[in-house]
Amino acid sequence: MKKQIIPEPEKMPELLQKFVPGATEEQREMLIRFYVMLIEKNNVMNLTAITDPEGVAARHFADSLLASELIPEGAKVIDVGTGAGFPGIPLAVMRPDLEITLLDSLNKRVNFLDEVSSALALNIKTVHARAEDGAKMPSLREKFDFVLSRAVAEIPVLAEWTLPFAKVGGCSVMYKGPGAEAELASVETLFAYSRGRRNCFTAKRNGAKGSSFRSKKPKKRRQNTPARQARQKRIPFDRRNPEAEWQQQKSGS
Repeated sequence: MKKQIIPEPEKMPELLQKFVPGATEEQREMLIRFYVMLIEKNNVMNLTAITDPEGVAARHFADSLLASELIPEGAKVIDVGTGAGFPGIPLAVMRPDLEITLLDSLNKRVNFLDEVSSALALNIKTVHARAEDGAKMPSLREKFDFVLSRAVAEIPVLAEWTLPFAKVGGCSVMYKGPGAEAELASVETLFAYSRGRRNCFTAKRNGAKGSSFRSKKPKKRRQNTPARQARQKRIPFDRRNPEAEWQQQKSGS
């Protein structure tokens, strides 16, 4: 039987002041309510392995907000593979000016996100779809200024999944750890085929326990993505030779 975790909302105000110092009192209350809903739902379905108050405040909330400084006011944003709502929900709380869509492949998670959205009165939409299917939907393809992804996959796969959602001139922002440069080094051909241009910068997490530097990798769209760009279902990615895998995808073999 799964161990039941009891939420500790009384610890959150001080932690949020430390890790999300820009939050208003109302926003802190919303984040605390989200934390409680997350832990309670996590007791009946797997949403996150991080359940302690400090971990949620630092590694989920503060980490999710690292991309906020990149995103201009009123932008259309999609969170691909949002899972339990990260980074999308914290961004929706802290940036109510954004028009945010959360996409996930598991209907149970989408239902949870709908519950959170309703409880917090957030300006978000949810979509139940795999990334490769969502990228082919006319209502989603090339419709967003920013495409976010966090702890979803390696950069070669993420680029193929996320760039089709971005408008020309839009960005795919991939939350990655210290190993991101090694992933990037092997996929320059991929970005050329995706018609994307890479820019990099690094941000430091706000003093989280066991924290490290986090690299956010914006991929800026230069042209329309080829119609065949969206990744096909269940095609394994060859991590040993990513360029060969991409040439195979490109040729349709």
